[in-house]
Amino acid sequence: MDPEEYRRAAYASVDYIVDYFKTIAERQVVADVEPGYLRQLLPSEMPQEPERWDDIQNDFDRHIVPGLTHWQSPNFLAWFPANTSFPSILGELYSAAFSAPAFNWICSPAVTELETIVLDWLAKQMGLPSQFLSDSEGGGVIQGSASEAVVTTMVAARDRYLRDAIASKYSTEEEKEAAIAAARGKLVAFASDQTHSATHKAALIAGVKFVAIKTHPEEDYALTGSAVTKAIQEAEENGLLPFYLTASLGTTAICAVDKFIEIGVATKEYPHIWKHVDAAYSGAALVCPEFQHYLAGVEDFDSFDMNMHKWLLVNFDASCLYVRKRKDLIDALSVAPPYLRSSVSDSGLVIDYRDWQIPLGRRFRALKIWFVMRTYGAKGMQEHIRKTLGIGAHFAKLIQSRHDVFSIATPPRFGLTVFQVVPSKSGETANSLTKKVADRINDEKVLFVTASTVDGLFCIRVVTGSPWATEKAMTEAFEYILKVSEEERQT
Repeated sequence: MDPEEYRRAAYASVDYIVDYFKTIAERQVVADVEPGYLRQLLPSEMPQEPERWDDIQNDFDRHIVPGLTHWQSPNFLAWFPANTSFPSILGELYSAAFSAPAFNWICSPAVTELETIVLDWLAKQMGLPSQFLSDSEGGGVIQGSASEAVVTTMVAARDRYLRDAIASKYSTEEEKEAAIAAARGKLVAFASDQTHSATHKAALIAGVKFVAIKTHPEEDYALTGSAVTKAIQEAEENGLLPFYLTASLGTTAICAVDKFIEIGVATKEYPHIWKHVDAAYSGAALVCPEFQHYLAGVEDFDSFDMNMHKWLLVNFDASCLYVRKRKDLIDALSVAPPYLRSSVSDSGLVIDYRDWQIPLGRRFRALKIWFVMRTYGAKGMQEHIRKTLGIGAHFAKLIQSRHDVFSIATPPRFGLTVFQVVPSKSGETANSLTKKVADRINDEKVLFVTASTVDGLFCIRVVTGSPWATEKAMTEAFEYILKVSEEERQT
């Protein structure tokens, strides 16, 4: 493909993308294909001769697009939103054009420096404590996902604990190595039973134990200080070494918010426990000042992560991790063979983000964040959050208006409504009926929803954060869910 062929193809692709978004509400939200469909449509080997772009584009439209689930659709109400926007797409285009692995500053200075700047902008807009800014001992770094952020911080926490709480008690290297080896198998990480499974998976990767702390409905399923204290004491009584804790600002199932102030008090006598805040979805709301009270107590935590790629108009991937002390990451993750070193890096005047993450290479993800921030401004981002929250509240009111058919399982938060279908006849449970309704909704592919179990209750979750969402679309979604529910209640 020569430059002029690329120009024609790029123009056509932009037209295709614009038309896609103009018709997205009309498209079936979930792909109507069977497993293995694509293998039957494509050749078994790669082409040996060059092919025309028009033919490739046509095959993309005929074979690939029908196998896509349309996450940007107003009828996509599952999991959590995964937004994109036109300026974000443009950022990806430029990032691909200037492609580089960007593992250190000299790879492309602008890649590193823009990342530092936009993450500082975001931290200030969200009201994060100053310890998470780059002009302190901490700073921000873009990770691939909130799960990756948990793995990264857990590895740093493990090494910090083994160094500061274990090895520091001994004088010789032999004693230190023996003590560290003995302690590794006793390390334990905590999270609540509502916390995303990322912490459990990170513990598997880091080779440590994991304990889920029980939460209770009378506390709105939030992790409390007393529960943390009890878990730490029980772990120590069993010979374990607590070293890591994930608290959530918006849990996956119900958007519960853990009690950060209480947790900080409970862990005050355990300074070697790394405390991490997972605000993957709900953290986006912090760009609005009226939600920043949720940050009370976060100044006592070691790290904080939120995903712009969920609710804040930046396409996947753009997970923003902040740490209080960047030295903790660098000490755990820095490896500096000669081919990765440069005089600028050795001077200590620049950041090399390869030392802040698990992979070596990294993409120019800050560019799309910069484009979005400048195109929308803080005001536009706030309007997006408030608009989608209003749409979520509208749906919740519709569900609550039909208490004869639906029951709210947990208080609606951050645009998420979690509910059950109420049985109309004896012998049927709300759990079995709700599952039938959820399965039918997804089988019919008019909407796409996900389910969750909350303290034994099988629930339907509905959340919308799409820029394309409207109150009209959510009213239609409610009417469809009501129709399906009423029919299933009578069968």
